[in-house]
Amino acid sequence: MPSGQPPIVTCPQCGKEHQWHTANRFRPFCSERCKLIDLGKWASEEYRITKPADENEQDFTKPPHQA
Repeated sequence: MPSGQPPIVTCPQCGKEHQWHTANRFRPFCSERCKLIDLGKWASEEYRITKPADENEQDFTKPPHQA
């Protein structure tokens, strides 16, 4: 790859290859359409973290008593 050319990347939504260029305000997506489709999936909760909580993670629930 020549040093002056932006790298070629794949759109995470549609799979289309495009240049990773700073002029593309929709990076890492190839277009506004792909960006909005992805945003809609987050809003409709199609993307979820399904891993159960780790036993070592902090618990931020309120204590049973007040100090």
